[in-house]
Amino acid sequence: MQRFSWGPVSIHQQNKMSNLNCIAIDDEPLALDIIRAFCERHGGLSLTCYTNPMEGMEAVQASEPDILFLDIELGDVKGVDLARQRPQRTHLIFTTAYAEYALEGYELNAVDYLHKPFAYDRFAAAIEKVLRIAPRQDTPAADHGGEIAVKADYQTLHIRLADISYVEAMDNYVKIHHEDGRTLLSQMSMKSLMELLPPKMFIRVHKSYIVPRNRITSHTHSSLTVKDCPTAIPIGRTYLPGVLDALQQPYSHE
Repeated sequence: MQRFSWGPVSIHQQNKMSNLNCIAIDDEPLALDIIRAFCERHGGLSLTCYTNPMEGMEAVQASEPDILFLDIELGDVKGVDLARQRPQRTHLIFTTAYAEYALEGYELNAVDYLHKPFAYDRFAAAIEKVLRIAPRQDTPAADHGGEIAVKADYQTLHIRLADISYVEAMDNYVKIHHEDGRTLLSQMSMKSLMELLPPKMFIRVHKSYIVPRNRITSHTHSSLTVKDCPTAIPIGRTYLPGVLDALQQPYSHE
């Protein structure tokens, strides 16, 4: 995958975020007690713990937490296999006594790797990494300088909303088209991306397409044309009522 620089690529320093939802999966109750104590000490972290890895992953997939603390050795289950099943928006922090898994952990795009036994300062540093790269879910993108942060090729890129021409789904990836013709692939779902985008600025018009409202130049009931897009973009029948309703609403940068 190629690397792209879309505008200023930087890590924004943010204040501590409140109400980060976390899930911890570990077959050792004492290890979960330590994570729970560290979360309470840090503040702003809501934690649910599981000793059963299958039950824990069901909860992860259902609730899409902000952070997953995951042990690697879970009896007959390998944490690295579970990590591949996590939602794209969930930031992964491995917690394990087995240092030999560190490389594999980073290949799974883990934010950090906490080697047991770890101290509170090391735990807090891992949380700070998440805070630096995680976009606020309760704040409109416009409040972050009109940018969203997405992961691509083991890095986090900040993309200006104004630079997005349209977005296209490609299997398990989204392909973000820049107004100058460049593209960026990020492994996430269209649903997860829509949660990052301001709903008054972007419309999902088809299961495979998201477009900025202010770039729509014309439309029919079956397709629309978008500035800097060489072909017409289809409108899905199930999306048509929402598209027509959105186009009648006042445009906003929020």
